Parts: sequence; structure tokens; C-alpha cells
Amino acid sequence: MKARCHCGAVVLEIAAHDGLDSAARCDCSFCRRRAAPALQAPKAGMRVVQGQDNLTLYQWGTQTARHYFCKTCGIYMYHNQRADPTKVGINMGTLDGVNPADHEPIRWNDGVNHPSDTKD
Repeated sequence: MKARCHCGAVVLEIAAHDGLDSAARCDCSFCRRRAAPALQAPKAGMRVVQGQDNLTLYQWGTQTARHYFCKTCGIYMYHNQRADPTKVGINMGTLDGVNPADHEPIRWNDGVNHPSDTKD
């Protein structure tokens, strides 16, 4: 699959084992504001084929998740996951030919109570 930002400066190539079935939303304070469902893919199965230098990074909190956005149009492209560092989440809305609305209902993950945020 290919994913593109709105302006076309950033293009990703994705090999996702579960296809669109892995898509989910997260209700953590950041993701619920972003509201984009993310397709889960192995980190090794995703590569930036165009625009690596046009990506900007956003991190907060534990600094574990790394969220990448196009510097030009501001579209969220993908993030490295906190729960499983071998996987990435790719903005489902950036996938060529995919409209997330056609795949509702999309499940929600509990990011508010993420294990990385709880203290023993």
C-alpha cells in the first residue's frame, strides 16, 4: 500500500499483515485530538519512499511514541508505538484509495490507561 500526505511531499510504502483490519483509534489526550484511525504495520514493513526530509517529529509525555507529520501540509503520517516498538501506526486517511468512513465502526484502544503511564 502507499500513503501520501495532502500536498504529496511525503509518500510511504506499507506492507501490513492484517491489512485494514488492524485499524484503530486511541483515546489518549493526543490521539483523540488528532482523531485519525491508524493502521497497524510492522516497523520493518514501512518505509518513507519520498520526503523523509519533509517530516517533522512530535513527542510528549514519556517521549516513547514518535509522531511524524508533513512539514508542508501538517498531515499526521505515522507514529512509532509505545506499546509495541516493533510496530508503527499509519494514518488510515493517507492510504491511497481508502476513506476511513467506509470502514466504520473502527475500534478504539484505551490510551488513557496506557501501561507505560501507570506506576506500580
